[in-house]
Amino acid sequence: MSLGPSAIRGRYYDGKTADVREVTVVATPGEVILRDVANAALVARWPIVELGVLGDSEHEAVPLLVRRNEEARLAIDDAEQRRALGASVPEIARLGAQRPSTAGRLLQFSVGLAAAVALFWVALQSGSDLLAPLVPNRLQARMGEGVYAQLVGQRPLCQGEKGLTALNHFVSQLAVAGGYDGPIKVRVVKDGPINAFTLPGGILILYSALIDRTADGNELGGVIAHEIGHAVHYHPIKGLVRQYGTEQILKAITGGYSEIGTLGSGGTILLALRNGRAFEREADATGVSLLEKLGLRADGMSRFFEELLKIEPHDPAAVAGIWSDHPPTAERVAATRRPPIGAPDFTDAEWQAIRTMCR
Repeated sequence: MSLGPSAIRGRYYDGKTADVREVTVVATPGEVILRDVANAALVARWPIVELGVLGDSEHEAVPLLVRRNEEARLAIDDAEQRRALGASVPEIARLGAQRPSTAGRLLQFSVGLAAAVALFWVALQSGSDLLAPLVPNRLQARMGEGVYAQLVGQRPLCQGEKGLTALNHFVSQLAVAGGYDGPIKVRVVKDGPINAFTLPGGILILYSALIDRTADGNELGGVIAHEIGHAVHYHPIKGLVRQYGTEQILKAITGGYSEIGTLGSGGTILLALRNGRAFEREADATGVSLLEKLGLRADGMSRFFEELLKIEPHDPAAVAGIWSDHPPTAERVAATRRPPIGAPDFTDAEWQAIRTMCR
C-alpha cells in the first residue's frame, strides 16, 4: 500500500551537481519512488533492499535517506513525514526515530558506563582469546574476504606463478610449524605502501613495495614470519571480536548509537585490525621461533626493522610512547636479533621469482 503521491515531500540531491529538486516520496512494497513536485517527472526508483540511513535523529537534525553505492541523497525535513515513511518501510525505521530525552540518555550513559568499566577488560580481552579460535574457518574466511574487499578493493594483484608458489610454500611451512588449523594464502598487491597484514581466514596481504624494499629473501621471510605469528595466535579474528564487543558497549552507553558501528568502512576496519603492542611483540617472538624451528635464517626480521629506522630515524612508535599500538622499533630490533645461521628462507631462484612476479 503506497503513502499517496503528495503525502511526503523531500529534497533530492543527485550527488553530481549542486542542484536541489523538490520531490514527492511514495513507498510501495518493493521500492521508494521519487517524482519531481513541479511536473511529476520520475526522478528515481530506489529498491527497498538497497536503502540505507545516514545518521539518526539523535545526532542530526535531518537524517538522510540514501541508496547504497550511490551518491544521491534524500532529505525529508518534516519529522512526522519521516516517521510515516519509516513506519511504512521497516528497513529504514530509524529514519523517523524520535530524539531520546535528555534524562533517558543520561540514565543510559550512567548504567552503560558502569557496566563497561566492570566488564571491558574481562569480556573483550579474555573473552576474545577464548572465542576467536572457536570461530569456524569458513566464517573467518568469509569475514576476511569482506575486509579484503574494503581495504584493497580492485587494486591489481601480482600474478607471477613461480613467485606465488614460493611464497605460499614458505607460508605453509610456517603455518604447519605453528600448528595453525587452516590454509593461509598470500596475495601480493601491486605498488605501495610498504606494508603487510594478515586478515581473518588466513589471507596474508603483501604489497610489492614491501618486497622491493627488502634487501634479500631472509628479510622478506622475517616479515612474513611475523605475519604468520599473528595468524597462529588468531590476532585478526580477535581484533574483530573485540571490535564487536566494543560496539555493544558503546551502544549500551549511548542508547543505541555508535560512531564505529559497522565493519563497512575502511577506518573502522583498520581500527578493528590494529594489533596493539602485546600482539606485535607476540607475533615478533613467534615469527622468529618458527623460523628457528624450521632451521631457517631468523636474522632477517631484525635487519628489516633496522632498515625501517634508517628510513624514519625519529621512530613514530617511540615518539608516541604509550599511545603507540606498536613497540618502539629499536626495542623490536633488540628482541628479534639472531645470528645469521640456518638455511636461507628462499632459494636464489625463488627470490628472483618473487622479485619479478609483478612485472
